[in-house]
Amino acid sequence: MDPLTPLETLCRIILRAREYEAQTPTDYDGGEAADNVDDEEEGALSVLDDSINDSVEEELKAVFEDLGEDQLAEVVAFCWVGQGTYDVGDWDEAVEEASDLTRGGSDAAIAELMDMPMLASVLEAGMAAFDLSCDGIGDLS
Repeated sequence: MDPLTPLETLCRIILRAREYEAQTPTDYDGGEAADNVDDEEEGALSVLDDSINDSVEEELKAVFEDLGEDQLAEVVAFCWVGQGTYDVGDWDEAVEEASDLTRGGSDAAIAELMDMPMLASVLEAGMAAFDLSCDGIGDLS
């Protein structure tokens, strides 16, 4: 299968989606509740900082906005295949339904993608179902 969306663009989306979804460890020690302390010697537990990285979010949205309607629908369809909503054999149906999201503009499709849990993983799995890979492409090699 030759995707409408350049493979480099799909891989860039995966890379940015990973950054968008990432949580970074932090050493929170201010006013930690007693329930969150392992023992007296260790002190406060490490927590995860899941604040949204606005610049990565904006870049990811910009990539989606720069895609043509058919390319954006294809990205959504790849994600649906990756999460198991559709099988490889149902590709045309997945693309048709994804195209319905893009007909009135890209907002619904972009919202679908931005709200998708594990966007990077499901897009990568959807691509893999069609033997597409980011191996050897940019920073993902």
